[in-house]
Amino acid sequence: MTKLLCNIYKSRRKEGTYLYVSLQDDLKRVPELLLETFGRPELVTKLIISEDRKLAQAEAPKVLDAIATKGFYLQLPPPEEKLGLDLDVFCKRDKDE
Repeated sequence: MTKLLCNIYKSRRKEGTYLYVSLQDDLKRVPELLLETFGRPELVTKLIISEDRKLAQAEAPKVLDAIATKGFYLQLPPPEEKLGLDLDVFCKRDKDE
């Protein structure tokens, strides 16, 4: 089973954005342009990730594969959920009834 000790950084510019990198390489393999966009990384935690590890917003095998091939895994915030509620429609309907 593949296991990797990782550093996990959060972006100070974009809430909910995290960067996973191996402890060994740290930020060395992350493209400079990505680091500029990400902002100064703030270390959140160190974590041993294995293929069967449960992660809150990512799938461990995808994280491990991305770190092995690209040197990092970028976790973006989940899309905002839109309920499709248009309050004007509800207000108009209430007036008509």
